[in-house]
Amino acid sequence: MRQAEVSRNTLETQISVRINLDGTGVAKLATGVPFLDHMLEQIARHGLMDLEVQAKGDLHIDAHHTVEDVGITLGQAFAKAVGDKKGLRRYGHSYVPLDEALSRVVIDLSGRPGLEYNIPFTRAMIGGFDVDLTREFFQGFVNHALATLHIDNLRGVNAHHQCETVFKAFGRALRAAVEVDERAAGTMPSTKGCL
Repeated sequence: MRQAEVSRNTLETQISVRINLDGTGVAKLATGVPFLDHMLEQIARHGLMDLEVQAKGDLHIDAHHTVEDVGITLGQAFAKAVGDKKGLRRYGHSYVPLDEALSRVVIDLSGRPGLEYNIPFTRAMIGGFDVDLTREFFQGFVNHALATLHIDNLRGVNAHHQCETVFKAFGRALRAAVEVDERAAGTMPSTKGCL
């Protein structure tokens, strides 16, 4: 089973992440940021990966450090769990609707961090969650998972729906990218011979 556990401790946050890429979508989440927990649950459920995240952060300031550092630590755990990437599909994409909202996420386990991000949120806050932190989460993830990620919210009126479609599509794109390709028979999905 492709699993990893990573801890990250700074003066601002203490984060631990455990991930099983071959799980069933079980999530145990306690970040102190309820909306982030809701979004992480979407990744686990739709990515069919088991995910445990425990976080303590300087929430008396705001949620920025916690959300960003959860993204970083999840990226580190993902990179560790995915291993050398031999025999994987490498690429994944998904379109996900939720009522009026529709998002597309495309990922390449390229070994190169890159984020193209286009979510024209219709409001600045979802409950107590600052929508700017969504980008910080994904930037932290790609920097440490060493993946190229394209995120596009194609339409939406309700900001909660916009965000949720992105996280669901992200989970499904990850699921596709880490799927073992039987035809690849353990070969590296790159002409360079490494990723």
